[in-house]
Order: sequence, then C-alpha cells, then structure tokens
Amino acid sequence: MPAAARGGPVSHAVSRVARLHRIAAGRLLKQAGLYPGQERVMMHLWKAGPVRQSELIRICELDPSTVTKMLQRLEQSGHVRRCPDPADRRAVLVEATEGSCALLADVSRAWSTLEEVTLAGLEPAERAELARLLAKVEGNLCTEALAECRDLPGARPARPGSTQARPEENRTRP
Repeated sequence: MPAAARGGPVSHAVSRVARLHRIAAGRLLKQAGLYPGQERVMMHLWKAGPVRQSELIRICELDPSTVTKMLQRLEQSGHVRRCPDPADRRAVLVEATEGSCALLADVSRAWSTLEEVTLAGLEPAERAELARLLAKVEGNLCTEALAECRDLPGARPARPGSTQARPEENRTRP
C-alpha cells in the first residue's frame, strides 16, 4: 500500500475494487458493443422513455461534452435517436430506438455476469451483508458529495455545512 494511503486502508481498497470492477464491466460491455457508462444511459432511456439531453447529463453526472460524445456513438450504432423537443425547440430529446431492445438483453447478461464474477466465492449471507454495508457507505458518501443522492435508500439527511446542503450552483464535481 502506498505510504500516503496508510491512513485510509478501506478507502484505498474501495478505490482499487472500483477500478477493477469498471475494467471487468468494460470487457463485458465491449461484447455488447458498448463502452462503460453507455449502458447507464441506455438503462435510463429504457426505463424513462424519451428524455431531454440535459436530463441525461444531470443523471449521469458527467461533463456535457462526454455525454454528447456518448450519445453520438450510440446514435451512430442505431441505439438512440435525438430530435428537437416539441415543447422547446432549443432542447434535444433522446430516446432508445426499437433496435436497441436486443441490447437490453446483452446489458442484462453483462450485469448478471459481472455480479457473479464480483461475488464469486461469497455465500448468500455474505453477499447480503456486503450489499448492506455498501449501501451504508454509499449513504455516507452521498451525504458528503452529492445532493442528487437524497433519494437513494440509505442516504442520510444532509448535515449543516455539508456539500449536500449547499445550493446546486455552489457544488463542485470531483
């Protein structure tokens, strides 16, 4: 462990696990023709239907240029369609295409495989405990980092002075 991380061995472990999880997810998603993060966009579109591009940017918590590039790739591959919002011609609506339905099965399969790879060797009780503990950790981090986490199960109410209590325009992205 690097000397600077000795004061945070759990945080160091979480960071390493998150990086490896993203690599494994990327390999599985590549088989479906997707890059990491694109599946989150597609999952949201399949669930919500057409949404404004600005909504996807907010939900993905990514730079607008990153989401725009992601949507360009998804549009080129025939998975999404973008068009002007009839209610506001300045806004862009994004929707999953009918052809993306086959992708839904691939994404579901990739996430199921990722789950099994991630949790291999853990008993059902250990899996449940890990999920419970990670939800607590997520709640802790949401309290400190993101106002959008207020609606997540396990997220604690904001403490005075935390970034969650600040107006959105004063928040900074990590």
